[in-house]
Amino acid sequence: MVTVGILAGEPSGDNLAAGLMREMRTRLGDEVRFVGVGGPRMLAEGLDSLAPMDQLSVNGFREPILRLPALLKLLRKLITTFSAARVDAFVGVDFNVFNFLLEKALKKRGIRTAHYVSPSVYAWRTGRTRRVEKCADLLLCLYPFEPAFYADTSVNAQFIGHPLADEISPDSGNRHGQLRARETLGLETGGTVLAVLPGSRGSEIQLMINHFLQAASLFSAAHPQTEVVIPCLRPALRARIETALVEFPQLKVVLYDGHARQALLAADVVLVKSGTSTLETLLVGRPMVVSYRLGWLTYQIARRMLRTPFVALPNILAGHALVPELLQDEGTGPALAAALEEQLRESSAGSPLRTRFAEMHNNLRQGADEKAAAAVLGLLPN
Repeated sequence: MVTVGILAGEPSGDNLAAGLMREMRTRLGDEVRFVGVGGPRMLAEGLDSLAPMDQLSVNGFREPILRLPALLKLLRKLITTFSAARVDAFVGVDFNVFNFLLEKALKKRGIRTAHYVSPSVYAWRTGRTRRVEKCADLLLCLYPFEPAFYADTSVNAQFIGHPLADEISPDSGNRHGQLRARETLGLETGGTVLAVLPGSRGSEIQLMINHFLQAASLFSAAHPQTEVVIPCLRPALRARIETALVEFPQLKVVLYDGHARQALLAADVVLVKSGTSTLETLLVGRPMVVSYRLGWLTYQIARRMLRTPFVALPNILAGHALVPELLQDEGTGPALAAALEEQLRESSAGSPLRTRFAEMHNNLRQGADEKAAAAVLGLLPN
């Protein structure tokens, strides 16, 4: 029997871990046991839970400080439990600060450790590669450029591709898929659809929603048949967006509860907050304009720490400005609307942008779950 410790602290990590667990169970059957912390998808794959994933959920700056004693208590409990159980390996899935502390402690005790998802060493402090080296024997990388950053360390960094690229079919964004998504959302099938993705955190929406809606208003004035579709992950976010929409009564807007995929499939062009949603937009082949805003002080700190000219994943992957990035004070309503207009104009089915997106999708479509499982199995003691 192989026993694998595993921990995910967020829904995105729960998804990644569940795919890894499912593939390992396919290979080992009942000869593998998973113990640790995770969400509903990991539990469905047979995780023996040591604590609810909600115990790890913290937001902002103040809450982690207030909950620090409880988090440290959980950390000590997990170190003791994994060590006593003599797990054959431990996999920390994203959730970097907590998992690095856990991995470092377990590695010192002779347990083989893997970290799933490289921290953004290309964007921030390159010295973090040394920290990863102290914590993980194996690093599973989602993007092809990441292993090179660990070339001078002892970490076995492997590019496995992105599970989202496996999940999204290369032809899902074709005209048939677009019409089906529009019908699902109750949109007109023949008009122009603008998807607006202002973020999944209240602070992001607070900073960006008015600029995004102003851009949508100006764009719609130039394209009178435009419908704007906005996904809302949680009721609280929907309420914030509905409040902001009061200032834009002329907009024809469809709000729906759920994830962004349907909005992206339905869209002709997308206005999106920087983050993973830009990757999903790329994978469904939609032209996009990317924006982001931070509080003034946070931005002043962040811009001095940033080590990359780009923040949008399509541009980072391409190595050049493939899609427009309008950040902080550059992301005004008129500027965003003008960029959307240009992206729509250049987005015909055979456009160079869509061809490049398709190439990048293919490069990321590596069978990530299978490769992750094979790499972790290679980490196990003989």
